[in-house]
Amino acid sequence: MCGRYYVDDETAREIEKLIRQADRKLRQESMAAVKRIGENDIYPTQMAPVLEGRGGLLCCGWQRWGFPGFQRKQVIFNARCESAMEKPMFRDSIRHGRMVVPATWFYEWNQRKEKSTFYRKDAPVLFMAGCCRQYEDGAHFVILTTGANASMKPVHDRMPLILEEDEIAPWILDENQAEHILHKTPCLLEVRSDYEQLSLF
Repeated sequence: MCGRYYVDDETAREIEKLIRQADRKLRQESMAAVKRIGENDIYPTQMAPVLEGRGGLLCCGWQRWGFPGFQRKQVIFNARCESAMEKPMFRDSIRHGRMVVPATWFYEWNQRKEKSTFYRKDAPVLFMAGCCRQYEDGAHFVILTTGANASMKPVHDRMPLILEEDEIAPWILDENQAEHILHKTPCLLEVRSDYEQLSLF
């Protein structure tokens, strides 16, 4: 579930708006991170731009997508909202490493391996809840998933936990509000399919 997503210049512009309140030094560091954003599909194990908290303020940084798994070359790139607080791999990350993954859209495949693209019609960027932890090579993140809503169910039974813009700071910075947000139902999304539905006449 949610194994690939896309970022572009619009994603960068939306991040810039969110980090304006940071102090000068933090804003400069964040803007340097934002300038690295191009037009790319992001896959697990790649570095990607994220929104994180530093000193009680939002900033932009780069982290690697996916926690190393228990087996060699295994990568865990999603965590279930319903069980993340109980799982040792995610528990501390949910408590102390909450972050947000901005994306223009994300992709999902149905059981027939047909690809669909999910995006918001009412906003240029999706904000996906995530959590991170430190490893020897730096910070790694996972995207949190929840049960699919009506817009997602025809394609998949899981979807990313999509945040509204006014939930970004509370998710990252406020542990009490974050626990409530963890159980929310995401907004409905638009879908564009790379295949045509055929009907019999």
